[in-house]
Amino acid sequence: MTHSPRSGRLRRSRLAALPLLLGLSAALPIGPAHAQQALFGASEVEQQRFVLVAAPIGSSGSRYQLNIYEQINDRRPCFATGSTLPAPVNPLLATFDFTGICGRYIDANGYSLRVGGTDLATSYRLIVRSEATGTVLVALPTKSGAGPEMVVARSGGPIGGFHKLEPEPGWRLMRRTYAGRRLGHLYVYSEGWPVAATGAGAPAAAVPAGAPATSAPAAGGEARPSATPAMAAPAASPVSGAPSAPPPPPPRL
Repeated sequence: MTHSPRSGRLRRSRLAALPLLLGLSAALPIGPAHAQQALFGASEVEQQRFVLVAAPIGSSGSRYQLNIYEQINDRRPCFATGSTLPAPVNPLLATFDFTGICGRYIDANGYSLRVGGTDLATSYRLIVRSEATGTVLVALPTKSGAGPEMVVARSGGPIGGFHKLEPEPGWRLMRRTYAGRRLGHLYVYSEGWPVAATGAGAPAAAVPAGAPATSAPAAGGEARPSATPAMAAPAASPVSGAPSAPPPPPPRL
């Protein structure tokens, strides 16, 4: 069987391109964490239009799951919250057709965890846990070495029924984006890992010796000590997820 000069040239050009293709594939990030980080961004939302809710499940009255309600427009109230702490929540959206008026996010299809530029949907889940001092929203790692368990929000005291979960200092909601387009998925978001965090992917941030952790100041008030670990400053823009610049090299002696 004979080969034409053209087929020989094509074969040689493919062989010549092979090292370049191998080099490009080796340089690409591998694994779901990198894929999530590259695919999705995050954008700000109006925090006052959302409420984190511990919603009862089952008949025991002691088990809860996270619900997030959103007031999309002002045609009808979607929820009502008490003024006490802990605060009961009345899910008004359950009493009418809330299409186009309210948003309701009730499971991992509607919300997930994000720290800085990293989407942690595949390595963390959010659970509501009952404790003697009230209910807490916990970010629970689902993979070995994913990072530490973190308390994200608290009820502020023992309470039953539907009730509000107040985010811990440093935590807020953001909306997932793809190619600049806002999606119907929310992030429970922090700009950085807790200072005391350990484990792969959760480096502890350096803080000055003796510096107390403080939460954001209340309106017209002073910053107060926080009962939870201070949050580390972001290494990069929280929306873009771009990596931070490497530190400068030490001076040459």
